[in-house]
Amino acid sequence: MILQALYKYYERMPDLPRPGFELKPIPFVIEISETGELVQIEDTRILEDKKKIARNFLVPQGQKKTSGVAANFLWDSVEYVLGISDASKLDERRATNKENEYLARVKEMHTAFIAEITSRLAQAEILQAVLRFLENEQQVKLQTHPLWPEIDAGNPILSFRLSGDKELICQRQEIRALFESTSTATKEITCLITGKRDNFERLHTAIKGVWGAQTSGANIVSFNKDAFNSFAKEQGANAPVGKQAAFSYTTALNHLLRKGSTQRMQVGDASTVFWSEKPSVLEDSFASIFDEPPKDDPARQTRAIEALFKSPQTGSFVDEGGDTPFYVLGLAPNAARISVRFWLTGTVAGMSQQIRQHFEDLKITHASFEKPHLSLFRLLVSTAALGKSENIPPNLAGDVMRAILEGLPYPQTLLAAAVRRIRAERDVTYPRAALIKACLNRQGRYSHSQEKELNVSLDETNLNPGYRTGRLFAVLEKIQEESSPGLNATIRDRFYGAAASTPVTVFANLMKLKNHHLAKLEEGRKRYFEKLIGDILSSVSDFPAHLNLADQGRFAIGYYHQRQAFFIRSESINKGE
Repeated sequence: MILQALYKYYERMPDLPRPGFELKPIPFVIEISETGELVQIEDTRILEDKKKIARNFLVPQGQKKTSGVAANFLWDSVEYVLGISDASKLDERRATNKENEYLARVKEMHTAFIAEITSRLAQAEILQAVLRFLENEQQVKLQTHPLWPEIDAGNPILSFRLSGDKELICQRQEIRALFESTSTATKEITCLITGKRDNFERLHTAIKGVWGAQTSGANIVSFNKDAFNSFAKEQGANAPVGKQAAFSYTTALNHLLRKGSTQRMQVGDASTVFWSEKPSVLEDSFASIFDEPPKDDPARQTRAIEALFKSPQTGSFVDEGGDTPFYVLGLAPNAARISVRFWLTGTVAGMSQQIRQHFEDLKITHASFEKPHLSLFRLLVSTAALGKSENIPPNLAGDVMRAILEGLPYPQTLLAAAVRRIRAERDVTYPRAALIKACLNRQGRYSHSQEKELNVSLDETNLNPGYRTGRLFAVLEKIQEESSPGLNATIRDRFYGAAASTPVTVFANLMKLKNHHLAKLEEGRKRYFEKLIGDILSSVSDFPAHLNLADQGRFAIGYYHQRQAFFIRSESINKGE
């Protein structure tokens, strides 16, 4: 299903490379004359976000790099093209007394690069110019060029252009014809993606751009051990995919994962890509809805979510009945392979509705300077130790994404993680409160619970013991803060964990302590707090001996709601309302 959906996406995108070619960023182009003389070196890079980004060129498809030597045609690294060693690699080999081995390998790489050109010399005369350049030892001229220090230091990809041409030599029509007609013969099979007869692809093109995977690329479909083979078949013959289909799905996935792609985002440890079977607004907006907004456009997420909520009236997210299939694929590294962390399918209309519900469930009162909508990353990292993304549990991100897009309850581990972080740090933050509210409300809705749903803001009619004791804890802390201005630590820092799990053990002492704090307040504030405490305790016959996980979550929301209510009231008083 995954490969078929990617194949269809490739068929939908006419601008993607056709079989035999790929897009490759090439930072430096060597321009030569027909006699093989060096004319200049072109720097194709442009400055983006203080980084130099190389321009992409359509080139003959590269070899699948392994431990052996495999040269690409008319483009490759400095080692292959010029036979010059990489300075950093050379230093590493010297440290291990393997300098001679490395230099011999570089020589072998350069020989292989020349052999690739020589093998097609009879079919394209233009290749003579490249051979002359390589044979005439033009390296002396190269090394005097102003760009040479950068080339020598970085071992970048190089290619060639004939002086006066706009395209690379490998892009010329006579060269392209060589690759458009070339096909390595293998056994003919029925392709498991298309159902058509085709020669099977023995080694599928590597997938690049998955966060944490090998930089040289990894595979979704691969068989590199005898234990993985069946019926004496080898490698790609075990999953018979035709050459055309294999090229299509790998090209499509590499396109989605490319640097700067608007159809990818990071969800925990999963590099996540998404696309629809036909062009859709959701496909264009999905990353903006869930991902962190860029620094140069902090309102991008807000605009995307506002458009999503208006879509029932505008119809912008619903096309022709809203039945266009929509796909979300999460990929994670697994040694030399790529593992599928999650694969979600639905329709544009269906997923749009589920996403709207997700943001509805997250709505909770917050400070005016805080963002109205929280990105998925911001939610997940709020549950991680030290607030670091690497501490997010591996499967949690995928489980949360599945819950959002399929309208299921959020994973119980998400609620537990949020509650655990609050107890560890004694801080009920906006993202954590939003998560807990969403988890509890969706779980209650799904299980038809009789428990009242949590409101966006303070709910004085909520009689849940956890919610009420949370409110009471916030009031007691507020009394302490007003009675002792400038206090560095409050009862939250000392008693939050016990109050949220076993209220009976601490609230008796806290209620006695509050009398001491109230005595320091002016009469008006004292009467206000006594009345508020009385209202909260009117439905609490006794402090609970123990609160389960769900009620610990409600305790946190009660505390958070009451604290936010104090802030809102203070702001109103300051404004004279």
